[in-house]
Amino acid sequence: MISHPNLDLVHRFFQAYATNDQATIETILSPAIQWHIPGDHPLSGTKTGIAAVMAYFAQLGKAAFQASPIVMGVNDQYVIDCHQNWSSLDGVVNLKTMSCLLWKIEDGKITEVYNFPEDQHKVDTFFRRVYGIESQR
Repeated sequence: MISHPNLDLVHRFFQAYATNDQATIETILSPAIQWHIPGDHPLSGTKTGIAAVMAYFAQLGKAAFQASPIVMGVNDQYVIDCHQNWSSLDGVVNLKTMSCLLWKIEDGKITEVYNFPEDQHKVDTFFRRVYGIESQR
């Protein structure tokens, strides 16, 4: 197993996210974090700052959204990870897909994250249904 401080940081993020440990998440993110969510759904867009990212995570929580890493690559400034995403809501067609995230890391903090979903249409449809919006187009 490869050990690198940036991998350790992203693993700590996933552990904190899985247990809803907001205090730890806030220590991992840069105050100027930018989290880019693609798509045509209510949660898409760039979230800037810890408060905006934490609000985004709260919305993901309402969708019973979870993530678990599969594989990661690293260098001194970036981590790329592929992870499984799923939801577990009653009464809806749940999401089960994969995503890749590109994590930019500076001075031991996550400064920017780009999300690349396996199937953007599937993600858009899921979040539109969860939030009661059939289409934004």
